[in-house]
Amino acid sequence: MNRLKNEIAIVTGGGRGIGEAIAQMFAQEGAAVLIADKDGDSAARVADRINTAGGKATASSTDISEPKQVDDMILQAKAAFGSATILINNAGITVFDDPLKLSDDNWRKCMSVDLEGVWYCTRAVLPDLLARGGGSIVNIASVHSFQIIKGCFPYPVAKHGLIGMTRALAVEYGPQGIRVNAVCPSYIDTKMNTDWFNTTPDPVAARATAENLHPLKRMGTTQEVAYAALYLASKEAGFVTGSSLMIDGGRSIVYHD
Repeated sequence: MNRLKNEIAIVTGGGRGIGEAIAQMFAQEGAAVLIADKDGDSAARVADRINTAGGKATASSTDISEPKQVDDMILQAKAAFGSATILINNAGITVFDDPLKLSDDNWRKCMSVDLEGVWYCTRAVLPDLLARGGGSIVNIASVHSFQIIKGCFPYPVAKHGLIGMTRALAVEYGPQGIRVNAVCPSYIDTKMNTDWFNTTPDPVAARATAENLHPLKRMGTTQEVAYAALYLASKEAGFVTGSSLMIDGGRSIVYHD
């Protein structure tokens, strides 16, 4: 219950899904949590739930693709709890298209959130981590960071870039005690995926297809991803940096379906 006692965590995209599960788990483990989300109402709902349960949380309406909003988020965390010691870069979007049909706007939209937004958040928190002599950054990447699926361009481009950022910053700031790691989920049972299944002619069949892609024959849960983030953020992973932890039910090791 106290694996993150005295820690101050920022969780982006914390208003639902994986981010919500991470925020709740971190609060249960003793961290004070700032929940940032473009949907401020969702962030506030999660913060209220944590506070009602006896935890410490505050919400921030933040679009991570806007550097000024990111800087304001950092100041809000400081005002509420002090300087952050943990950053969870979870906020992201999916953009899938044929490469030659992809518009410039959608290319920029994908990169501005999935890659540039992560950098803006990391850049904003690094001075405080350096000042205190260490901290942990966990980037929520994807199996798309390593495996390519036709028709998903440019999302895997951004996610491959995120692994490069993770590794580069781990080397750059390891001597100052800052650890940077990534979690790489495959299909996770979230409302976003359920909504996508419901757009297909047979949602039950679509869900079954997704489940059967994995050797474990199911999708992962948001809590399972949160446990991975908790491990990497905690002192238990004190000698882990630059790593990419696959939370994918074995999907990434399958040669063909």
